[in-house]
Parts: sequence; structure tokens; C-alpha cells
Amino acid sequence: MERKMAERIKRLPPYLFARLDALIEEERKKGREIISLGVGDPDLPTPSYIVEEMKRRIEEESNHKYPSYVGMLEFRKAVAGWYEKRFGVQLDPENEVLTLIGSKEGIGHIPLAFVDPGDLVLIPDPGYPVYRGGTILAGGDYFTMPLKEENGFLPDLSKIPEDVRRKAKLMFINYPNNPTSGVASLEFFEEVVDFARKNEIIVCHDAAYSEITYDGYQAPSFLQIPGAKEVGVEFHSLSKTFNMTGWRIGFVVGNAQVIKALGKVKTHLDSGVFQAIQWAGIKALEKGKPEKEVIEEYRKRRDLLIEGIKKLGLSVNPPKATFYLWVKVPKRFTSEEFTLFLLKESGVVVTPGTGFGEEGEGYVRMSYTLPTQRIEEVIRRWEKIGLTL
Repeated sequence: MERKMAERIKRLPPYLFARLDALIEEERKKGREIISLGVGDPDLPTPSYIVEEMKRRIEEESNHKYPSYVGMLEFRKAVAGWYEKRFGVQLDPENEVLTLIGSKEGIGHIPLAFVDPGDLVLIPDPGYPVYRGGTILAGGDYFTMPLKEENGFLPDLSKIPEDVRRKAKLMFINYPNNPTSGVASLEFFEEVVDFARKNEIIVCHDAAYSEITYDGYQAPSFLQIPGAKEVGVEFHSLSKTFNMTGWRIGFVVGNAQVIKALGKVKTHLDSGVFQAIQWAGIKALEKGKPEKEVIEEYRKRRDLLIEGIKKLGLSVNPPKATFYLWVKVPKRFTSEEFTLFLLKESGVVVTPGTGFGEEGEGYVRMSYTLPTQRIEEVIRRWEKIGLTL
């Protein structure tokens, strides 16, 4: 008997990285060695001081029980301490900090707390697919804010129609940005706070890449702007900062009412983060930032990949943050055509820009979370197939 799926499931587009995994597996079955520049999963190990803390805490029987739904107070205090030291932002750890099973979980669930059928969510295009997916699962609709290169990959808030503003409940922004690697200034965040206050919209700032920065650049926090806590929250993850993608721990900070509402959703959907992982997260936050060697390694990879693809004639601007290049595709290809061409001809995976939204057409995203030797091999393969343009 055929089972009928809910309409919300039918509305969901195929998840981008699941599609990439299927394509990779198809090529591997043909006996090909695949090199992936597709998914942003750090290949460098979790720092040893975090792993050692996890080993120690996992032996403690007190950590073998159900954790707090909102997270250990010790972890939330560590988050507040990190925010004050890093951004000069003061947070109440009891009411303005919530522990998450990775920031993806919180981002996906926050529409459930505020969005009813017929409500709108403002999402960047191109943008992290979970903004769209979480909105659809909550029964809402979305309005896309184009991120154009000529505007520094910042949305033009003045172009959002008045009727859309009236129906919008949430607005997602993300800086440093995935997939474009664009960055935002405090002046832009001031504009966002003013826009949100005037239109009574909750801002959800995804700051997962704030600590992966280069050449002296430091990413600001949305919450540094006066009044930001009145209109929104900021999501963070330990995944990128401390190479902890598989550990699944993150947090959201900011407006206490928004935090409380998301916390209520979570009490019905999960049982919190394993306490031993939270203790390891505290150790990470006490350290405060990625190892210098990690950032230097990413910078070397960035420069190596940029040098190689520029020799082939592709256009790209060196990013100040993240570990992605947002690369224009040759004019004779669409984004998906170019992705398939590189996979079939060279065994190299990149991510089509259209996987992040319609405005991603004309670009592919390349992640440099793999060793320099593999990046050199990528360039050799592309030279071999005559990719020079």
C-alpha cells in the first residue's frame, strides 16, 4: 500500500548534500577515486585538549543521566563568558543562552516557535538550505532576499515590499556567509536592527563561521549593536571553530523571550546534549578561538586553490572568512552542468550554486577542507581535462 506523505514533506526540496552523496556513490561504484570539495566538514582533528576532557568526563556517572533541556548552567556560563571576552556583549546565562544539538538543530526548529501557516520568513538566496527547510516544516512560506555580488552579498532591505514586511515573522541572515563567504559590517547590522524594530520581525543571525577568518579580519557579532537583543538572537556552533562537527553542540543567544520559545519547542523534540560533550565544549570555550595553526592551514589551502583555479581562467575573490570559495562558472555552463562536468570528467565534486537557491545560478561553491596534496591533485586533474578557459 502506498503511503501518502504530508504536504509539508512534498514541499521540501531534496537536501543538497544528500544529492551530492548519491552522485559521489554512483561514481565510486564505477571504480573512480573521488575528491570532494563539496561539503564543509573540517578534516583537521578536534584539538587534543577537548578530546582529553571528553575522555575524563565520560567516566563520570553523573554525566550518564538525562541532561537539562536547556543545557548545563556551567556550559551556558561559559558561553556568556566567551561572548563578553570575544565581542564585549553581556549575556544572562540563565535566560539569554540556550544549548543546542549543533546550530543546525536550533535554526531548523525556531520557525516552529513563531511561524503559523500563511506567515512569511525572510531568507537569503543563496543561503543555507535549512532556513528554507525549517520554514516549510513549520507550515510557513518564505520570501527570498537576493545576495548579489555587486552589493557585497548583503541583502537590500529597502527592496522588501511593504506587504511582505507585514507578514514576515522571522528573518535569517548569515555572516560570514555560507555559501558566498561575504562578510558584514557593524553598519549593516545597525540597518538590520532598525529594520527589524520598525517591522516587528525577529532576526536570526547564523554566525557559525565567525571565528574562521584571515588576513587580520575579525567578524563582528550582530549583538554588538545597541537594541539587537530586543529584536533577535544569534546562533553559534563549535563545529567549525573547534573542528567538532560530529560532536553536535552549539548554542543560541540573545532575546530572552525568543530563547524561551525555542526552548519550549525543544522540550517536546529532544532531551538535550550529553553532558560529557558539554564539559568538552566548556574546555573549548575557555580556550576561546581556533588554534593559530588551523587558521594558517586554511589560509594556505585558500591561496593554493585560488592560485590554481585562476590559472585555469576561473574568476574568484579571496574570502576574508569561512573555508569556501564562491566561484563563477564558465558562461557555457549552468551551475549544475558545470558540477556534473567536473564530476564526470575529473572525479572532483563541487557544489552547484543553485543548491543554495535560484540566485546561486552562475556559481559553484568549493570547500578547502582537505589537505594541500589533494588540492594540488584537483588542479592537476583539471589541467589534464583541459579546463583552461
